Amino acid sequence: MEINLGDLHFLRPLWLLVALLGALLPLIWRHSRNLQQRLRGNIAEHLLPHLLVTPQDHHRLRPVHLLCAVLILGAIAAAGPTWEQDRPDFLENRAPLIVAVDLSPSMDANDVQPTRLEAAKHKLHDLTQRRAGARTALIAYAGSAHLVLPPTDDPALLDTFIQALGTGLIDKPGKDVGAVIDQAKRLLSAEKTPGSLLLITDGADTAQLAGLDKQLSGSQLQVLVLAVGSADGGILHDTNGQPRTDANGRPALGSFDQAALKQLASALDAPLGSLTLNDDDLDWVELHAQQHFQSASAEQRELHWKDAGYWLCWPLLLLALFSVRKGWSVNWMPALALAVGLGWPAAPAQANALTDAFFTRDQQGRWAVEHEHWPQAAALFVDPYWKGVAAYHAADYDLALATFARLETPQAYFYLGNIYVRRFKFDEAIAAYEQALKLQPQFPEATANLALAQALLKDTDSAEKNAPETKPDEVKFDKAPGKGQSKAVETEQATSDALWLQNLTTSPAKFLKQKFSLQDQSGAKP
Repeated sequence: MEINLGDLHFLRPLWLLVALLGALLPLIWRHSRNLQQRLRGNIAEHLLPHLLVTPQDHHRLRPVHLLCAVLILGAIAAAGPTWEQDRPDFLENRAPLIVAVDLSPSMDANDVQPTRLEAAKHKLHDLTQRRAGARTALIAYAGSAHLVLPPTDDPALLDTFIQALGTGLIDKPGKDVGAVIDQAKRLLSAEKTPGSLLLITDGADTAQLAGLDKQLSGSQLQVLVLAVGSADGGILHDTNGQPRTDANGRPALGSFDQAALKQLASALDAPLGSLTLNDDDLDWVELHAQQHFQSASAEQRELHWKDAGYWLCWPLLLLALFSVRKGWSVNWMPALALAVGLGWPAAPAQANALTDAFFTRDQQGRWAVEHEHWPQAAALFVDPYWKGVAAYHAADYDLALATFARLETPQAYFYLGNIYVRRFKFDEAIAAYEQALKLQPQFPEATANLALAQALLKDTDSAEKNAPETKPDEVKFDKAPGKGQSKAVETEQATSDALWLQNLTTSPAKFLKQKFSLQDQSGAKP
């Protein structure tokens, strides 16, 4: 319920009735102390002035007047006065972003040093650092589009996959922007929030521009086009850094079709920018992403206003201090009973009885999560899901496994899969991810991790099958039984696997190439 008085709003206007009672309190008090009015029915009216002795009161300020002020100010504060709309922080710098990088061979041109793709990767590194804490997804495309990483707020993980991108990862030639839009729309529908798609490319296939506007109709996806390259193009290089040649033996030049890029931006009704040496392009991307997110979110969210009632606590405190005067008495019993009732713990005393009296265990755990005190949060939470999440982030995988095993939700199975992968139990991980996708088909993170687990299982099986069976030339045993020592030897491959398993990935470039090739062959959606 809300009352609008010009620029002033009251979020809880029913509390204003208490202010009305406070305003009437001096009149009620004056009427109750009017002895002449009370005796008028028992004594003749013409005798009353001569029989009553009324002492002159020199005190203009009485306790009832302070009580009146306290009730009025307290009622206004409780009513929630506000005149300014509350805009959450995430509307300013947490707009979701989907980055699509063109991996066609023309991105190897060196008109932008060292190459167009390397310059774009360097720029994306800076962008991920600026957007730390915001959710960003990564798509690679050429003649087909592939999801590299679902939306994540981990800049280190995102940058790892960005640096693994190369023009040799996708064999299918072309620049299929329509497939990119389909991928972005699926990600955005899973996020259930408006967002922006950033296309980083050096050209466009004008034959595929028709119908792109229809793909965007009805969605909350905004497209931004960031051009990479110069008008004169540049020499193409192979994977070994050697210049490529055409059929006539001349150096191959990478095309930069500015006219096609303008047609692409026009077909998508998208702003068109270009890669710069400074941060102007990053400011341009963030500005458009924030503006779109704010305008799209304002249409679907309920208006919230900043409650300014707490500012009245200071004058209320001054009135309370001013009321302590000589000759004034206060009945402390109701206040004491109220304080005891509020402070009495609802549960047996804990280590922090004061905190337990005002906050539940889940509320305390949420505070610990916001301050990234994961072990403390895992110990505090009663809610099984949040207890498992906190234990997972605290690397207490035994507790997390036991907690998530009691739940039958897509998120619980997703975390179970992550734990199994970290423990090299790839079969159990695949089963957990498949169960998560069965309960929630639109689950990009589970889809990506399922592909990772399957790739890791395949690599493990392949390594076991191809391992050479060599016999030792000589076997020696200790003379004294039981006196030998065993020592685990960590190979270079094991070290590499352990490093990538920290982020549930294998060798990124090798994995992405294999994944994209399989998807192109099967024609299946990633």
